[in-house]
Amino acid sequence: MTETLPIDSALPALVEALSNRRMVVLQAPPGAGKTTRVPLAILDAGLTGERIVMLEPRRLAARAAAERMAATLGEPVGQTVGYRIRGEARVSPASRIEVVTEGILTRMIQDDPSLEGIGALIFDEFHERSLNADLGLALALEVRGALREDLLLVAMSATLDAGPVADLMGGAPVVTSEGRAFPVETRWLARPLAPGARLEPEVAALVRRAAVETEGDILVFLPGEGEIRRVQGMLDLPGVRVAPLFGALDFAAQRAALEPGPERRIVLATSIAETSLTIPGVRVVVDAGRARRARFDPSSGMSRLVTERVTRAEADQRRGRAGRVAEGICYRMWTRGEEGALAAFPPAEIEAADLTGLALELAVWGSADLPFLTPPHPGVLAEARGLLERLGALEDGRITAHGKRLARLPLHPRLGHMLTVAGPSAAPLAALMADRDPVKGPPDLALRLAALADPKRFPDEHPHEVNRTALARVRDEARRLSRAVATPDAGLSVGQMAALAYPDRVGLRRKGEAPRWVLSGGKGAAMEPGLPLSGARLIVATDLDGDAREAKVRQAAPIPESELRQLFAPQIRWRTVCDWSRREGRVVARRQETFGALVLDDRTWPEVPPEALARAAFEGLRQIGLPWSEPARRLRARIALLRAEGAEMPDTSDAALLADPEWLLPYLGTRRTEAELRALDLTEPLRALLGWEGVQLLDRLAPAHFETPLGRKVPIDYEGEAPGIEIRLQEMFGVTVHPTVGPRRLPLRITLLSPGQRPVQVTMDLPGFWASSYADVRRDMRGRYPRHPWPEDPTVAEPTLRAKPRGT
Repeated sequence: MTETLPIDSALPALVEALSNRRMVVLQAPPGAGKTTRVPLAILDAGLTGERIVMLEPRRLAARAAAERMAATLGEPVGQTVGYRIRGEARVSPASRIEVVTEGILTRMIQDDPSLEGIGALIFDEFHERSLNADLGLALALEVRGALREDLLLVAMSATLDAGPVADLMGGAPVVTSEGRAFPVETRWLARPLAPGARLEPEVAALVRRAAVETEGDILVFLPGEGEIRRVQGMLDLPGVRVAPLFGALDFAAQRAALEPGPERRIVLATSIAETSLTIPGVRVVVDAGRARRARFDPSSGMSRLVTERVTRAEADQRRGRAGRVAEGICYRMWTRGEEGALAAFPPAEIEAADLTGLALELAVWGSADLPFLTPPHPGVLAEARGLLERLGALEDGRITAHGKRLARLPLHPRLGHMLTVAGPSAAPLAALMADRDPVKGPPDLALRLAALADPKRFPDEHPHEVNRTALARVRDEARRLSRAVATPDAGLSVGQMAALAYPDRVGLRRKGEAPRWVLSGGKGAAMEPGLPLSGARLIVATDLDGDAREAKVRQAAPIPESELRQLFAPQIRWRTVCDWSRREGRVVARRQETFGALVLDDRTWPEVPPEALARAAFEGLRQIGLPWSEPARRLRARIALLRAEGAEMPDTSDAALLADPEWLLPYLGTRRTEAELRALDLTEPLRALLGWEGVQLLDRLAPAHFETPLGRKVPIDYEGEAPGIEIRLQEMFGVTVHPTVGPRRLPLRITLLSPGQRPVQVTMDLPGFWASSYADVRRDMRGRYPRHPWPEDPTVAEPTLRAKPRGT
């Protein structure tokens, strides 16, 4: 180690902390040298006689770290220092340090929880909070607590708050290393980008400006491979080498991007260059202000990479890359005013990604109670377990033999299930659906598979844009997957294989001309008219645009009904449906053959049980409302009065009556239509709801009628502000006690009528009326109705409805 790095001054403290506590959290800024120095320092100190395993979040960083450490020792990779990444391993029995990508550690622990032969685990770039890193640390802490107290654990981070990580690790000591950085000038845009402006031309223009205004190599941060390729095609600067750098790039091209040369260099990189790699010679950074992250995408049922605004923490890391070797300049493709709107930190992947793979690993481990820095959301984890149950990976919450096979495949459980059941012939489709779409064209998966099978012939027959780099990557992955599966080929069609991965995305075409489908999971999907699959009755939609109501189909395959039945025979069932149809305004009774939400066959159900018919009719009443006739309304008002005064009476509000159908079911009979329901009289059902004792109590305390002194029954109106009656004044002669109703003897509101049936007085105190206002009424009425009696003392007069004979 001839070159002095900032981390060197912190190494003694780190070694001491590991000697005393066996765990440590190391904070060191990008460029401090922690990735290449710490493993070698642990090896040199003799803290463990077993292998040291360091986790890197990316394959490119794992390779680069192993090569740098091997070069420091003057050895080729594969001797003292080696690496393991997906699809490639360079280690030997002599290897003491292994750099691996994060998923490999999970497999190591699941296969051998005692981690025999491993003495130290180092989690590099833990601040990136990948799902695999969170799971790996949680598993490592479990292993250390139960089986391996001697295991060394190191969590290294460039920006993460070390306190919570140290607490998670049982109060591990924190060692901090100061970085070595030169001043960096920041230059923002003068004005925001125009709405709808394309990213790549704007970046290319900013890079050209930076090339004119500055000296030294330029590092440009872009979200992904597509943007890198497009910007590369726009840069043609004399005497300047433009080098792409992204994870899927072949190893030789990656190495070329990292190595400086005699000419000026512009490196177009993804976020991989933020912290994991050191690119010598860089003095200028151009930050496009975008980052690509894993997000759970309901449209595909898996995690997808989405492009988002960069966070302030990421922007600061990118900016720092310009000050590694000398004073530098950082160009930011946003205005200074826009900076305040940036989020502070990117979310941990466990908060935003699909948790199906995590749920599977937890099931393999046998416990979900692991020490996570950020615990997974219980609801999202429950959904993931539900999917695993449908795929046969879990049964009653426990891992199955099939689930264990899926966990060993480097695929999302959906695709692993497809590959395991269908066999090696599904490998191209699995690799295709696990990667970015390499073909811009119609949604038919057959186009993509044709491009994979014969890429030279494909462009002639299908004039669609093809990403040949992505296609080659998918083809290589398909070859690896075909070797990884041990099951024989099942001879399934493309549609059947896709349906294995997406049993919830089988679509049945809706009636009508527009290409629209209902999916077996209950959602809707649509496609542009005129495309090759737009007329298919049944499809499997493997990629949708995520619209919650009716998503656009981006990738799909047709599947004949016979093949669907062959594949999912146990899940296709007959059901009986007796429901109210709002559109038809009647009860509809059908027998239906279903697959999830799809109705494959639909027939009339002639022999509907009466109770099912009544319940469906009641559902119709919930939609159209209860039919209140005048007698039923009066009865309900009487019940409501007693209930309001504390009597034990049922709640007869519409909400209460419609909440429980039992009171009305016996009276619905065979009513099916809206007209029949509107003709229903609710009086008798309400009386039955009261019961015999309730009816007696109601008739006694809140009678339906008031019996006049002449024996005539006058209906009492209980629907007004107070119970009341309307009655001829002469019919109340002789009544000296005001009539009352209810448990608290509420006075009736009496509207006294003239012989011409017009109101002459409203009173709730009849004796008071006789003693006061009656005299004025008598004086006025005698002239208008002289043939009717108007005695001076009505309290002793006989009630009557008769008039005097003419001439008297």
